[in-house]
Amino acid sequence: MAWPERALNGARYMYRLASKVALITGGTSGIGEATARLFAAEGAAVVITGRRSPAGRAIVAELRESGADATFVRADHTRARDCERAVEFALARHGRIDILFNNAGVVTSGTAESVSEADWLRTLSLNVTAVWRMSRLVLPHMRAAGGGVIVNNASDWAVVGAPNALPYAASKGAVAQMTRSMALDHAHENIRVNAVCPGDTWVQRWGEEGYFPGSAPVSRAQAMRSARAQIPMRRFAEAEEIARAVLYLASADSSYVTGHLLLVDGGNTAR
Repeated sequence: MAWPERALNGARYMYRLASKVALITGGTSGIGEATARLFAAEGAAVVITGRRSPAGRAIVAELRESGADATFVRADHTRARDCERAVEFALARHGRIDILFNNAGVVTSGTAESVSEADWLRTLSLNVTAVWRMSRLVLPHMRAAGGGVIVNNASDWAVVGAPNALPYAASKGAVAQMTRSMALDHAHENIRVNAVCPGDTWVQRWGEEGYFPGSAPVSRAQAMRSARAQIPMRRFAEAEEIARAVLYLASADSSYVTGHLLLVDGGNTAR
């Protein structure tokens, strides 16, 4: 579907992602879901992946009801074949991938002594290796099409230390360096690579699982009380706020931006 323009407050408004195809990993909740909804509203055809099939199908159904071109692929991005299937599906359906948002990830707690080897390897597999795999798979197609955009989901903990979160912080630091390195490798091919670096962001799954997997669920009120003591803006981000930063990096609004880490953290790293 091509949505070239619309009326907004009496003025003509051009869809920022009209006729673009976006592949969003981890799109069944949180930042990934918010980004899929925003991209679809901006005219993109969206392919979302995730492990939670019921949630993925429900999101796609809602987007289609609004007139968007949306599809879901079940994928566990720690598995190489699932990464391949997601890319193959998007290419078979749309013929190209203009935007890749490497969003799938896991938050893992632990120090160098306390983290288990299984948790360490699982964190690196999803937060680092999957980003490399997905990028490697789409890059030849972006090159053949004359360009494209990759946005990686890093973290404010990619640039500052994090207590009791060694595997997560290490993985996101790796994503930051992958972003910079890929940006330099592919800038001459009109392929831009950037990273969004969110601070603490309220997502519904905190209320189901807690901040770290296996920890006690956290209510929204509890999260916001914690934020008032820790974050200069005195609140956590909403997923939609992070999605708007991803939209900036994915659209022509950032046409001369590559290799950038966009911090969206309420001032957390400004101190």
